[in-house]
Amino acid sequence: MATSGAKLEMASPGPKGLVPFTRESLEVMEQHSAKKHSEEHKEDLKPNTDLEVGKELPFVYGNLPRAMVSEPLEDMDPYYKNKMTFIVLNKKRTIFRFSATWCTLSPFNSVRRTTIKILVHPFFRLLILISILIDCIFMSMTDLPKWGPALQNTLLGIYTFEILVKLIARGIWAGSFYFFGDPWNWLDFSVTLFEHISRYSPPNFISIFRITRNLRILKIIPLNQGLKSFVGILIHCLKKLTGVIILTLFFLSIFSLIGMGLFMGNLKHKCLRLPQENETETLHNRTGNPYYIRETENFYYLEGERYALLCGNRTDAGQCPEGYVCVKAGVNPDYGYTNFDSFGWTLLALFRLMMQDYPEALYHQILYASGKVYIIFFVVISFWFAFYMASLFLGILAISCEEEKQRAAEKAKKIEPELQQALTELQEGNKAAETKTTEIEMKKRSSTSMITSLDMLDDATIRHKEGLRKSRKKCPCCWYRFAKTFLIWNCSPCWLKFKEFVHMIIMDPFTDLFLTICIILNVHFLALEHYPMSLETNNILNIENQVFIGIFTAEMIFKIIAMHPYGYFQVGWNIYDSLIVFHGLVELYVTHFHGLAVFRSFRVLRIFKLGRYWPTFKILMLTLGNSMMALKDLVLLLFTFIFFSAVLGMKLFGSNYKIYVCNIDEDCQLPRWHMHDFLHSFLNVFRILCGEWIETLWDCFKVAGQFSCIPFYMMVILVGNLLILYLFLALVSSFSSYKAATAEENDEAKNLQRAMARIKKGINYVLSKILCKKQNVPEETMDNVSDIYVKENISDHTLSELGNTQDFLKDKEKSSGTEKNTMTKNGSQSLISSPSVSETVPIASEESDIENLDNKEIKSKAGDGSSKEKVKQSSSSECSTVDIAISEEEEMVYERGKPKRLKNGYGRRFSSAQISRDSKKGKIWQNIRKTCCKIVENSCFKCFIGLVTLLSTGALAFEDIYIDQRKTIKILLEYADMIFTYIFILEMLLKWMAYGFKAYFTNGWYQLDFMVVIVFCLSLIGKSREELKPLISIKFLRALRVLSQFERMKVVVRALVKTTLPTLNVLLVCLMIWLAFSIIGVHLFAGTFYECIDPTSGERFPISEVMNRSQCESLVFNESMPWENAKLNFDNVGISFLSLLQVATFNGWITIMNSAVDSIGVDMQPNFEDNIYMYCYFIDFIIIGLFLPLSMLIGAIIANFNKHKVKISSNIFITVKQKKQYHALKKLMCEVSQKPVPRPGNKFQGFVFDLVTNQVFNVIIMVLIFFQAITIMIQSDEQNPKIDIAVYWINSVFVTLYTGECVLKLIVFHYNYFTNGWNIFDFMVVVFSITGLFLPLMVGYYLVPPSLVQLILLSRIIHILRPEKGPKVFHDLLLPLMLSLPALLNISLFIFLIMFVYAIFGMYNFAYVKKEAGINDVSNFETFGSSMLCLFQVTIFAGWDGMLNAIFNSKWSDCDPDKINPGTQVRGDCGNPFVGIVYFVSYILISWLIIVNMYIVVVMEFLNIASKKKAKTLSEDDFRKFFQVWKRFDPDRTQYIDSSKLSDFAAALHPPLFMAKPNKGQIVAMDLPMAVGDRIHCLDILLALTKRVMSKDVSMEKVLSEMESGFMLANPFKITYEPITTTLKRKQEVVSATIIQRAYKSYRLRQNDKKTSDIHMIDGDVEVQAIKEDSYFDKTEGKSTI
Repeated sequence: MATSGAKLEMASPGPKGLVPFTRESLEVMEQHSAKKHSEEHKEDLKPNTDLEVGKELPFVYGNLPRAMVSEPLEDMDPYYKNKMTFIVLNKKRTIFRFSATWCTLSPFNSVRRTTIKILVHPFFRLLILISILIDCIFMSMTDLPKWGPALQNTLLGIYTFEILVKLIARGIWAGSFYFFGDPWNWLDFSVTLFEHISRYSPPNFISIFRITRNLRILKIIPLNQGLKSFVGILIHCLKKLTGVIILTLFFLSIFSLIGMGLFMGNLKHKCLRLPQENETETLHNRTGNPYYIRETENFYYLEGERYALLCGNRTDAGQCPEGYVCVKAGVNPDYGYTNFDSFGWTLLALFRLMMQDYPEALYHQILYASGKVYIIFFVVISFWFAFYMASLFLGILAISCEEEKQRAAEKAKKIEPELQQALTELQEGNKAAETKTTEIEMKKRSSTSMITSLDMLDDATIRHKEGLRKSRKKCPCCWYRFAKTFLIWNCSPCWLKFKEFVHMIIMDPFTDLFLTICIILNVHFLALEHYPMSLETNNILNIENQVFIGIFTAEMIFKIIAMHPYGYFQVGWNIYDSLIVFHGLVELYVTHFHGLAVFRSFRVLRIFKLGRYWPTFKILMLTLGNSMMALKDLVLLLFTFIFFSAVLGMKLFGSNYKIYVCNIDEDCQLPRWHMHDFLHSFLNVFRILCGEWIETLWDCFKVAGQFSCIPFYMMVILVGNLLILYLFLALVSSFSSYKAATAEENDEAKNLQRAMARIKKGINYVLSKILCKKQNVPEETMDNVSDIYVKENISDHTLSELGNTQDFLKDKEKSSGTEKNTMTKNGSQSLISSPSVSETVPIASEESDIENLDNKEIKSKAGDGSSKEKVKQSSSSECSTVDIAISEEEEMVYERGKPKRLKNGYGRRFSSAQISRDSKKGKIWQNIRKTCCKIVENSCFKCFIGLVTLLSTGALAFEDIYIDQRKTIKILLEYADMIFTYIFILEMLLKWMAYGFKAYFTNGWYQLDFMVVIVFCLSLIGKSREELKPLISIKFLRALRVLSQFERMKVVVRALVKTTLPTLNVLLVCLMIWLAFSIIGVHLFAGTFYECIDPTSGERFPISEVMNRSQCESLVFNESMPWENAKLNFDNVGISFLSLLQVATFNGWITIMNSAVDSIGVDMQPNFEDNIYMYCYFIDFIIIGLFLPLSMLIGAIIANFNKHKVKISSNIFITVKQKKQYHALKKLMCEVSQKPVPRPGNKFQGFVFDLVTNQVFNVIIMVLIFFQAITIMIQSDEQNPKIDIAVYWINSVFVTLYTGECVLKLIVFHYNYFTNGWNIFDFMVVVFSITGLFLPLMVGYYLVPPSLVQLILLSRIIHILRPEKGPKVFHDLLLPLMLSLPALLNISLFIFLIMFVYAIFGMYNFAYVKKEAGINDVSNFETFGSSMLCLFQVTIFAGWDGMLNAIFNSKWSDCDPDKINPGTQVRGDCGNPFVGIVYFVSYILISWLIIVNMYIVVVMEFLNIASKKKAKTLSEDDFRKFFQVWKRFDPDRTQYIDSSKLSDFAAALHPPLFMAKPNKGQIVAMDLPMAVGDRIHCLDILLALTKRVMSKDVSMEKVLSEMESGFMLANPFKITYEPITTTLKRKQEVVSATIIQRAYKSYRLRQNDKKTSDIHMIDGDVEVQAIKEDSYFDKTEGKSTI
């Protein structure tokens, strides 16, 4: 009754819903609570989310009386009715909930009431918040002022007072709504207690306790309900990520152990100088001294390198120069912190590789020391492993993000009716007041003209419609009167006529077109600024700036006149325009003052004026604004965490950086990246979150030690990345709902279309007059077309269409007629020959045409529709008689009977050529074409062409810098090129004959083939003549032919086109943001990156010696000018884009930021951190120019991916054949158990069988595997020889145990042992382990690595990933990756092809570039293998800045253009900067696009699986799992199960059919039919469980009927039966029998009382009989009860 009463109160809210909490209320609650405990009644209630603590009381409860503010009230939430709680509301209607009992003062105690009033008062929370903010400011200070300690004592007093208030108000207890029931109160209490202790503790402990004081920053979180809720969401995400974290640590440990086995001690290999004759004895003596390795002068160093050159003993490893030998000596690189000598350091190195932090350095070190073959290890770690782990984290977080989004949507649906009701009441109240005000004002102005009164009516209507908005503004009435009087200019009829004239001019479409052109021109002029710039150019730019300011000012004035000031400033874009004008006018006067020239940078805001005419920009900004408003608490939480980390780092390590600064700098000066002060600590944390942390971690190691630095850095990396990823996915989720087609366009965008339509109309008219032709279209028709153009074709490409819309009307006229013809033909088209014609042939078939992806498809059905003929529809040549059947691969894009249209989509379809049999020549031509078509369509011919394509592509890899030295290979390649050329020309001619020219040249893939043939021919021509030799360099395009030959490549290209091309508008918006930052960069840094370099040391002169350019030019060394510019700078917009790209990819960005921070001015010598606040520019760019545009782009790509995925209902990156493989793979992954092996009859074999099949045996084997892994972990480089001996014997023991396991299983399973793949793997491990154990004894330990046996044995650890053996969470995490494998393999093949093409291009252009920076002996473009290594490095966005830096060497001072390269005729070692920029930028964009799609494929698979699990639908896998479990309960396959086993069977099922115990009541309620013997049929159980799962699904009946019919087909010999009862009836029978039995017993007892004389005998008989009857009924009940 209490619950129903609460619901009634909710239904009719009002002041009566708020009831004061009195003693009677407490007594009623206690009575209800006692009654509830006695009845043990379980209520299925949940807390009301609208009445949670910290939220505002909903308005549906009416107004809050003043007497009830800060007073105890009865809890309105039915869930808390009997929980002994009450609520308190403050003035802002915020809900506070308190407990009424247990270890606290009475709610009616005056002291507690006072503390509650203090606690809930908004001022109290504001006081605490201000105190925390002040405390945060003081925490960020390095040196406190004199009055700082006094203020700290005051703040400590406030915090102590807060805790006392909370303790009294809430009570000392750990339950809900008590003080210690909230973890945040524990934090406050602990921090305050430690701070009190620090006042009286010894000095040694003060620092420890003061560090805990920094935790008070986190106190901001509980003060903000939004922050608190996001913390809860992230903790929930962490729970979900538990399995991912464990799996990541597992893989990291495994790869670390492999790394230890492969590279232990290798990074100590260095090139040691060979001793001279007189040094032999001395060096020999030194080698006995363990400290000789510190004598670094004997090592070989490359120029400018800090560490000695690494080397290896393998042929593909780094080699020492002449006079040096490779020995293991010295320390490891990077101060000794980068190595694989122990498990801990190896784990750090692998974690660094996984996080992609400075991987190129470790990459080069290992390849130098161990050999290039180990690139495989890096490909697995840096690409696949890092990709998979990132996909797992993104997938789980995406699922959490989607769940939160759905939860918010459901909540919004629930509160929408209540909100609508409240808004309706408010509107009704405002309507009356607004109408009354309008009437009064209308009467006051009745003497004005009619126009004025009409304007007043319009204004009244506007205000009437926006009544609710005005009611929320709470502006005084006098302001509206002022706005009405002074901001609406209706002075006189003359003025009104002038206003109408101005309105007509300013709102004309051509005016908007003119303004758009002005904005574009202004942007162009802004981008023209550069350094150095001549005075004339500077004057021109100043004049154009004044002109455009004048134009924009005139626009604003005219619009104000046309719209009134009141109407003008109601539009957001007008306000923005006025700010632009105001800035421009102020700039004209301010820029002349020194120090205020930075005002020029705000000119870039004019770029965003384009958004007014660009619907895409408008909708993206709107989406971004809504998203940021929804995620503002998450952004604040991220900033709070960064601030907390910066302060904590400063307190932990700040003093250490000052004390031990000489450990990290030779001059004992603080480096750029430290944590001594707050600003540098903040920058350090920001750099860590950007993904670069390893170098600063090394510095931290040197000043503070490993044990304090690693926890801090791991906290920042893990928690920070969690926050950033969640924010990123939330933004991507918002932008993925962006739809360009639904973007509403404003009047300005429509005006542009109208203007273009009028221009085209005029052009057509002029052309018709010039050509002396009559217009085919009357003027009315032209007007119609113009209207259609405006209404139907206003697209998001408004700006891009300004330059290419001259032919629109012509296309529109053609399309109108074409569409009619197309519709007519589609209805009656047939490929069957007419009676008068012998044969019809659709020629010009297309395998797939990229340009025609969006052409509409139709299907032609023959006869009754049961048989369909696959035919490719196309344009035909005049003599064609061949019916071309479409291939299975082509069916994905071109369906049966599809009409062919031209590239523009409006062309006419070509009908089939009609050839008569009577013509002899026609028959010959017809047969020739038939033959050609059969040849090119033959599968053998296609395979041959594919093989030749691969051979011709692979031949390119041999043309490296050594080709001139390999004469035989060079000659073979020349002949092969000729053969390949002739084959491809022959193929092209055959296809011309078969398909015709029109079809061939309208097919995108055939166009690609034709281009490749031209490339072949040009390369052959280039070899014949010396002056045409540059043509040879285009041979790399030959590899593109692979795209047209393999369906997997075609599918990826099509998918990339589908997902990428529609995002061009979003890409333009992102480029516009980058353009703005580039222009700002030019204004800030143009000409400031120049510096005076000392040629002898290569370092910059200090500012004390050289202050400017003139002083530098007076210092001449070796006739060279040392005033040099940085290679990456901001001197013009083009180079600014490249610099920003390096910042965006975090490659070379530190160097660029250092130059910016050191810059002083033009022609001024830079100084160390003289302009340190320029870091803000790069931080803003990373947030606004990188993070947000990246979210927009990826969101748009995901939207297109989902759109096309829904169309074809499968992954768009797989072929038709791979769809079948996908389903087979899904079935394989879901297959849990295999066919059981029968138990042997022999006793010994049976005993062994029971042993090896026991779960305990498998657990023991897994424990042994983990112990074996631990033996590897405890090893290290240069360990004691005794440990090596112990490890050898331990390995022998493990090999023996694994051999014994293998033998036991062979004894039991016989040949069945080898039917299981896992058993075969174990057998191979045993064989190789025994071989590796004894092989060193035969061939020596030098040829066999000592870690071989350990690594072989370690491979068995992958048993933990077995579906039926390992944890289920691992299987669930591996499933999406395995299901994505077909698509990932296709994408990987495509990215390999792209890498191949770019590697060949790099070999042709950069093979002889001077080796420096990123190009060295390992990473270069001399050979194909080295080029692939470089491109793999660029693919993971690592170190491409160094390679580009080497290619920038094009001046005589940096390289030698006449250098002789031995073995070749090529001279010089200079690079080509322009080609290098295009090369790397294009490759980075393409590879980024491909990798993004790889992530999308896996993450979407995660979401797909999660959505299927959430949706209560059943799949084929669920039914398969049902029957797998059924086999265990019905081994004889009788299709029946005993009713007593049904409970266990239901509990053994997999979700969603699973029914947890206790489930007997649920099973009885399903009312299952039972056969003789209390047996239940499997189909009845399956149907009942399916009905239970899909109870709310509309398609349930259809699914049930399909299941029943499918089961009947699969079991045609199913035994029919008649059910005798059901589970529900049987339960009723048992209950009825029990009642009868009890009644009979009571009757007998009454009869016994009457017969007192025979009581003993009768009682004995009754007891015996009752016991028998009880036992009988108990047996019956146990057998029948479910």
